[in-house]
Amino acid sequence: MDLEPDYRHRVIAGVATLIVVVYIIRLFMLQITSDDYKKSADSNAFLKKIEFPSRGIITDRNGKLLVFNQSSYDIMIVMNEAKDRLDTLDFCASLNITRQEFDRRMATIKDRNKNPGYSRFTQQLFMSQLSDKDYSVFQEKIFQFPGIYVQRRTIRQYEYPFAAHVLGDIAEVSPSDIEADDYYQPGDYIGKLGVERSYEKQLRGEKGMQILLRDAHGRVQGRYQNGRFDRRPVAGKNLTLGIDANLQALGERLMEGKIGSIVAIEPSTGEVLCMVSSPSYDPRMMVGRQRSKSHRLLSRNAWKPLLNRSIMGQYPPGSTFKTTQGLTFMTEGIIHPTHTAYPCAHGFNFRGLHVGCHGHASPLPLVPALSTSCNGYFCWGLYYMIGAKSKYGSVQKAMNIWRDYMVSMGFGYKLGIDLPGEKRGLIPNAEFYDKAYKKSWNGLTIISIAIGQGEVNATPLQIANLGATIANRGWFITPHVVKHIQGEPLDTLYTKRRYTMASRESYDYVVQGMRASATGGTCHELAKYDFVACGKTGTAQNRGHDHSVFMGFAPMDHPKIAVAVYVENGGWGATYGVPIGGLIMEQYIHGKLSEASEKRAEQIQHKFITYGTADR
Repeated sequence: MDLEPDYRHRVIAGVATLIVVVYIIRLFMLQITSDDYKKSADSNAFLKKIEFPSRGIITDRNGKLLVFNQSSYDIMIVMNEAKDRLDTLDFCASLNITRQEFDRRMATIKDRNKNPGYSRFTQQLFMSQLSDKDYSVFQEKIFQFPGIYVQRRTIRQYEYPFAAHVLGDIAEVSPSDIEADDYYQPGDYIGKLGVERSYEKQLRGEKGMQILLRDAHGRVQGRYQNGRFDRRPVAGKNLTLGIDANLQALGERLMEGKIGSIVAIEPSTGEVLCMVSSPSYDPRMMVGRQRSKSHRLLSRNAWKPLLNRSIMGQYPPGSTFKTTQGLTFMTEGIIHPTHTAYPCAHGFNFRGLHVGCHGHASPLPLVPALSTSCNGYFCWGLYYMIGAKSKYGSVQKAMNIWRDYMVSMGFGYKLGIDLPGEKRGLIPNAEFYDKAYKKSWNGLTIISIAIGQGEVNATPLQIANLGATIANRGWFITPHVVKHIQGEPLDTLYTKRRYTMASRESYDYVVQGMRASATGGTCHELAKYDFVACGKTGTAQNRGHDHSVFMGFAPMDHPKIAVAVYVENGGWGATYGVPIGGLIMEQYIHGKLSEASEKRAEQIQHKFITYGTADR
């Protein structure tokens, strides 16, 4: 049966209305909620050209240029413009790449996992860091390649072949970098290691942008509204480091053929004067398009040249740690610096336990015990402290108080230096030993920590900081590499004093002990210098040859430099640690080495230590 006429009219009207509504919704989505057409229109009318800022330069404490910028050029492509119009073979020949390389790069650009900011209407990075020479050749033919643009930027250059671990390097951003900070786009660069990483936001500056007007054929006609909406780039901030370039160069010379570290600090400011990690590498290897290959080779090297041993190496501090024990025992009243003398019959001997020591006079009070580096003295001190139940109530309470002293002196936790990757070392507490020995332990069980062995581990930075703290008689400023940031104050962490738990009087006696070591003890080589140096050796036990360790400062009363030297498998502290430490002090205090010292430096430079793979 036929539908009624008015009913048919309502059905037709309803269908027509539905069609109109669908069109309205679609138009709304296209014009309001979707920016595809807007992007297309904008891309036809405008070319938004990013202008990259110059990255901040880096100088040493005396104004010597360490890191600067050099021009490079990136090849950019707008897919929507290049589609079906680009002569691929001619383009590849102009850049000296294969068709396979071209296809691989194009696939990477379109891969939203690798390039989350991809748009066919905006410039995408095709090839980065063309040299001036390569760019000049390509520039003559660029007009033949629609959708291809050149973007000028700068790359880093390193003036000297040293300080790689301090300076760090830059590389292309990863997807995680882009996700973490919307400042970055694919093809941008970011600091990866060292100062370049930790001061990335200060060094990078702010991007600028030019908005160029194009005609219907895509030809640039000039700046939109005479540049009214352009934004100029803001250069990154310059950094002045506390590093002394000449001192750094000497340190790296002295550590050739050796594994270990040298760290020197200015005690009054906490500024790092040199930071040597050996083996190292030339930072100029990590520049430009060769970076990936160089990084791969270095990361596969068995001697780990990428490892910054100064802040990542965790070693037994050996006898340099005895200074912390003297400070703690004296402040806690366990010893009196002149009246308390402990025996040492070629070591600590008690209840069948023997900790060996070299021959020297016995018994000894604190100052000569430090001078001769007596193991027996400091073992007895720890034994009596941990066992003082009348004072502390339990070995656990005594242990944790001992731990608190060590932490206050900068051990057991990261110091907070302004470099990435710092390790904390290890200072055990009562809970550590309760778990290890099921609460059945005493001072004899842990006696080796008194001489910087056993469970105690520290970084060379922490050992150098100990030297700075003793030089200051009880306080330190958190070590830092950057001395000054252009137009910006340093973080207050690097300007405030941090005081230890030990008394001023205890520091005075420890300084006397370290001076006595330099005049007639284990650091007697320091006596030949014309400045008043203080030192403490360390011979850290190891599965192979012992490590050679030194910690000291100079001058004694108005200290300018504190230094720690750690040479893996170097033997006695006096073998490598003291000679290297003395040369570092002389170079900084006088600005050069004497003729005799230069000869000594050459001898040490060319004296290599033989390492086996088992030492790794």
